[in-house]
Amino acid sequence: MHAVVIREFGAPAVLQPGEFPDPVDKPGWVTVELKAAALNWHDILVRQGRYNSPLPHVIGADGAGVRRDTGEEVVIIPSLHWGERDEAPGADWEILGDHIPGTYAELVSVPTECLAPKPAGFSWAEAAALPLVGLTTYRALFTRGRLRPGETMLVVGAGGGIATMAVQLASSAGASIFVTSSSTDKIARAVAEGASDGVLHGDPDWPEQARALSPSGAGFDLVLDPVGRWPESVRALRPGGRLVVLGANAAETAPMDVRKFYFGQYDLLGTTMGNVRDFAGLSKLLAEGRVPAPIIDRVFALDNAAQAHEYLELSSGFGKTVLENT
Repeated sequence: MHAVVIREFGAPAVLQPGEFPDPVDKPGWVTVELKAAALNWHDILVRQGRYNSPLPHVIGADGAGVRRDTGEEVVIIPSLHWGERDEAPGADWEILGDHIPGTYAELVSVPTECLAPKPAGFSWAEAAALPLVGLTTYRALFTRGRLRPGETMLVVGAGGGIATMAVQLASSAGASIFVTSSSTDKIARAVAEGASDGVLHGDPDWPEQARALSPSGAGFDLVLDPVGRWPESVRALRPGGRLVVLGANAAETAPMDVRKFYFGQYDLLGTTMGNVRDFAGLSKLLAEGRVPAPIIDRVFALDNAAQAHEYLELSSGFGKTVLENT
């Protein structure tokens, strides 16, 4: 099959179009003819060798296409071997594209339980952009974050796929959303999508500026931090508030004032992509028409995956970057 293959780890240039063996289905697995694959920051880490993937390898977690066995149009849920406990994944859990060939290809093989119907009215690009970011955000907000109608939430870093999806999902749940960004344009875009307001997080006192936007200036019920700015994010919480963290591209370590943290009665909640049961909750919201399609920032041809990664690493877009098979 035709695919984008990495034969060494490194910069975007290691993503090269080429030929790769067709997938061979195991019992309980099925091959999908891919129409589109969406990029995630996780793909960059895999490309860099952070997950010790085999070489040569095809990366990519998100995808949408047609089942070869039934002809159904499907999206791929890239959460493999989660296990029985919803609280956390089991020891065998992995993300599609880490060690098993992923979606930057014409074909991919996945467990049948990791397929869901393509949402009605979604384009192929929108369908491919949904699973990882939708599943991750749904779990962060509702399974882990316990977000309820009427609460207030701050999203750190408006513009990325998680942040834009968080605004959409939280709005559908009746929460009030605020954002931070390095760009006034991205704040304006987030407001157009349902956020109430935002602040620039380049300012040292941005947590206090954000907190001032919350009701009575008391702080937010929930702060979603997908980039790793914990010490600042916690300053925007109300006493007893919840900090949900799910990324580390801005910082991989976080010095914390322990005494202030426990006197503040805060919850610190780590989360990752969820499981097929979390996706069922997201699918219910989609079926009820409460969540719009993911925002697509830019679409590249599959063979231009290196350029797509360069674009994603610039962090200049708003929404999801997608590869299409043409």
